[in-house]
Amino acid sequence: MTTLNEAVALAAAESGLAVISTVRADQTVQASLVNVGLLPHPATGEPVLGFTTYGKVKLANLRARPQLAVTFRNGWQWATVEGRAELAGPEDPQSWLAGPDQLRLLLREVFSSAGGTHDDWDEYDRVMADERRGVVLIAPTRVYSNG
Repeated sequence: MTTLNEAVALAAAESGLAVISTVRADQTVQASLVNVGLLPHPATGEPVLGFTTYGKVKLANLRARPQLAVTFRNGWQWATVEGRAELAGPEDPQSWLAGPDQLRLLLREVFSSAGGTHDDWDEYDRVMADERRGVVLIAPTRVYSNG
């Protein structure tokens, strides 16, 4: 049995790179590579996976069909975490996210949890705001692997 921590640890050497699979309106799978980190949920403190994103495709898929899978790997070893997405961002307000300053800090926390670092946090904040980035939090419902 693989744990959430073991799954995330597989990608630690590559800044949390993982494949995110969402479901399109036509029920086909849309996959992309993103940096994913493990962090406490801002409202509940429960462990969740998180990544940042922007644009239309992934967010539209997750708004309509929040189920997704996150697959981490290291060589031939892999682990998948399934769950439901909770979105927080400029177009996805949350009651537990009181304003743009909390979103700014959450974007930093998610980025850092995936192993990201930045030499100029003000620049990072500016880019995230300009791109209207949001956060996707995933409460795990199932974790499994080939190990």
